[in-house]
This record gives sequence, structure tokens and C-alpha cells, in this order.
Amino acid sequence: MAVRPTCPPPSRTSFSSTKSLQSSLSLWAQSRTTDAAVSDVYVQIGTAFNATIRAFSAYGIDLSDLHDIPTELRVVLEGCLAEEPSEEVLALYMPQVRKVIWKLLKGLQARQEVWRRLNGGV
Repeated sequence: MAVRPTCPPPSRTSFSSTKSLQSSLSLWAQSRTTDAAVSDVYVQIGTAFNATIRAFSAYGIDLSDLHDIPTELRVVLEGCLAEEPSEEVLALYMPQVRKVIWKLLKGLQARQEVWRRLNGGV
């Protein structure tokens, strides 16, 4: 019998990770952290995203429409971090960051009820 991976409620985990990214970007814009630190948060998001994909897949829940999220987010972050840190740059890129984050969270939210039902109400 195959063991199905479990993970915390997906939308909560993703929300927490994306909040960390937004906080890191704000600190970056104020020159209070480095682009490497922001990239580290992006890597954490990618790792959590991959674990979420695997967990949902184990229950037969398709997330293929979200597979491009990490790439979309990376492209936006690369553009942002290529600039000199400033509030103006952050204001320019944050709407795009939020759009990608919104797509991720809405996609997970749309499947959360199925996840709960298949995962015993967790």
C-alpha cells in the first residue's frame, strides 16, 4: 500500500511563504536585506510549492494549471532584483508579484475542500 504524503493545509502554508516574500522585498527596497536573502525566500517558496504539488498529486488532485507559478514569480523577481533597491522599484514590481501570488493562492483555495475531504478533514 502506497503511503500518501501529507502537508499542512496548503493555503495556510502558501500564504505564510508568500507573506515572507513580500516582507523580504520590503526590506530589500529599504536596503535592509540583500537580493540573495530575497532569493533564499523564493527558494523556500519553490520547495514548499513542490511539496504541495506532490501531496495534492498523491490524492489525485490536479494542479497542472499552477505549474508555471514558480517560473512566473522568478521572472518578476529577477526583474525587480536587477534594479537598485528602492521603494519606487518595489512599487513598480509588487503588483506583478501580488498577481502571481494571488493566482497561486486562488488555485490552492479552489482545491482545498477536496484536499480536506480526501485527507480526512485535516
